[in-house]
Amino acid sequence: MSAVPEAPRIALADWRLPVRGEAAVDLAFRHRVPGLQFDLGGPRRGPWLDGPGQLTRLARTARCAGVAPLGLAGNVLNDIGLTAAEGTLDAGRVRAVLDRLLDAAGELGAPLVFVPSFRRSAIDGDRALLRTAEVLHAAARQAQARGLLLASENTLAPGAALRLAEQVASPAFRLLLDTYNPRAAGRDPRALVAAAGALLADQVHVKDGPDGDGCTPLLGDGDGDIAATLDALAEQAVPVRALVLENDHRGGDPDRLAADLERLRALTERPRGRRTDYAGTAGTWPS
Repeated sequence: MSAVPEAPRIALADWRLPVRGEAAVDLAFRHRVPGLQFDLGGPRRGPWLDGPGQLTRLARTARCAGVAPLGLAGNVLNDIGLTAAEGTLDAGRVRAVLDRLLDAAGELGAPLVFVPSFRRSAIDGDRALLRTAEVLHAAARQAQARGLLLASENTLAPGAALRLAEQVASPAFRLLLDTYNPRAAGRDPRALVAAAGALLADQVHVKDGPDGDGCTPLLGDGDGDIAATLDALAEQAVPVRALVLENDHRGGDPDRLAADLERLRALTERPRGRRTDYAGTAGTWPS
């Protein structure tokens, strides 16, 4: 008899919380969340996480709280431009951020470094895809040497995502799945799961979209069809270590955060292919 896969742990992303760094660890501890992804910081992104002594203190605080550092994001790259042409000032800044990301992840003990491709880093054509692959190929080589994984978070169609992975050409490279970003770009995340399941990182960002009135709802009440994407991951036997809540909780409402976490836990515990209604009844999830 084959072993039952262990349920993924629930985690938080500190850049979507009202506090960062050590304070985010304390918040995760209080909400019984065993994992955190952190952002490196930077201009308009908050203090740099790798300031003098900060990573040592953060690693110690996380260890004492029993909150595992799972990943490190370079969200500041969205403001610089990962696709900046070689030889430009911005290309040099990109390399510097990637070096800092890898160094910080190693010191923090976070196994995954991920690079977003939005706004100025958007992959909006062949040239941008090839330049992104070139930059990530070099970074993935460094990640592999350090025993880390490097992931790209983007909204590419499945074929383009596979092409990016082929161009990066590294066993240390992964694609980071977000349950809503593809939908916001007019794509079905289940198609990416079906096409590239073996290339997906074992940490998945979970967030929902607006409801029918255009408001930001609690997890599961928007148009993200989250359970269907989680079902697709299970059907493709994609190993998922962590589901990282990425709904926006920067407003600081603890009850709303607790409610979203409760709903995410319910999603991980429900039988695959079944949707739990939060009023207490269950119905078959549509195919």
